Amino acid sequence: MSDVVLRTENLGISFGGLKAVQDVNLEVKKKQLYGLVGPNGAGKTTIFNLLTGVYQPTTGKFYLNGEELNGKTQEQINRKGIARTFQNIRLFNNMSVIRNVLVGLHNQPEFKCSPVSSILRLPTHYKTEEAMRERAKEILRIVDLEDERNNLACNLPYGKQRKLEIARALATNPKLLLLDEPAAGMNPHETEDLMNIVRKIRDDYDMTILLIEHDMKFVSGLCDEVTVLNFGTVLAQGETNEALNDPEVIKAYIGG
Repeated sequence: MSDVVLRTENLGISFGGLKAVQDVNLEVKKKQLYGLVGPNGAGKTTIFNLLTGVYQPTTGKFYLNGEELNGKTQEQINRKGIARTFQNIRLFNNMSVIRNVLVGLHNQPEFKCSPVSSILRLPTHYKTEEAMRERAKEILRIVDLEDERNNLACNLPYGKQRKLEIARALATNPKLLLLDEPAAGMNPHETEDLMNIVRKIRDDYDMTILLIEHDMKFVSGLCDEVTVLNFGTVLAQGETNEALNDPEVIKAYIGG
């Protein structure tokens, strides 16, 4: 059985006559921390939007554990096992921290409860509800937010809001976790803390993680391999330090 979790074949999308992304071939293996990097406008978030059904590819295909997901909706892709965070934090600000995580758990089969049981408040309803809360607390513990569980999401500091968004994505029980600039806006201490959490998620959940990040120290300290994009095409690919030190990559970042 292949250990490749995500594979893309010549993945691309055009908007009118503009080729935003073209001929992207990725192969991300189980439990790998894989980076997608490049200058602003290189097409990184566009690829995330393709992998999560926000956009449909114009060319190419992508597969999760060998299953083609082209043409699937965002909900269908999430149910298949791809979850993501966003550049701009998208939390339910006026809900508590734990309720933000509970939202992600509602579609999980083990927490299904019949409408009759819920309406009549039968014992199975309370048993399911308690199991969900325990699972939510376990996830919050992973990102060091269990003590914040009853606070409103909007009252969390910025760095903790970032971690809550990761927790909510984990609640959908993904096979592949996409992190879009998770360290953006964080100070060095928060960034170091986040690196440890991402490693912990990879190890404790056997999680495969694909991340976009501009902080090259974060990328080189965390990622096994990277793909470097520029103007929607692959500029370099492979082991992290080797790819980041490619002369063409350095030229793309600093000009010349």
